[in-house]
Amino acid sequence: MKYARLTKEQLDEMHVEFAQFLAAQEITKSDWDKLKADNSDQVDLQLDAFSHLVWDNVLEKVAFLELISPNHMYLFKIAESLHLIGLKINQPTIDITTDSGYAWLKDNLMSDEVELFQSKKEKTDQLKSDLFKLIQQGAAITSGKLYGYFEDLVSLKS
Repeated sequence: MKYARLTKEQLDEMHVEFAQFLAAQEITKSDWDKLKADNSDQVDLQLDAFSHLVWDNVLEKVAFLELISPNHMYLFKIAESLHLIGLKINQPTIDITTDSGYAWLKDNLMSDEVELFQSKKEKTDQLKSDLFKLIQQGAAITSGKLYGYFEDLVSLKS
């Protein structure tokens, strides 16, 4: 499977869409109930196919991702190519995932203790898989506000 199966909670939230997915395959509610009782392999195939469809649609629309850890911040913009703006904190006692650590970052953004870097990579056929892996590692799909802030900052610094 290219992506992970949706969780039970995600499937519960998408029960209407899942019912439409089954209906498009001419699987009625009674057919589905019978499959659940008699054919777990077919149930798994349907759940995996629906999950793949959902993830594929979500990943198609992703424009920005943020992956933030205690000492690093990775901001991604998905456009004609994949753009990365990254920050590395060279102060091991600082955790930018906390309020105090983020305040420290704002106060020390231009200091030598903060490395700011960027890179660009051409899109490949693996883009959706790469984005999915980032999400599995904890990246969040965002509006891109933080990316925009740092993009302006990087252009000023250059």
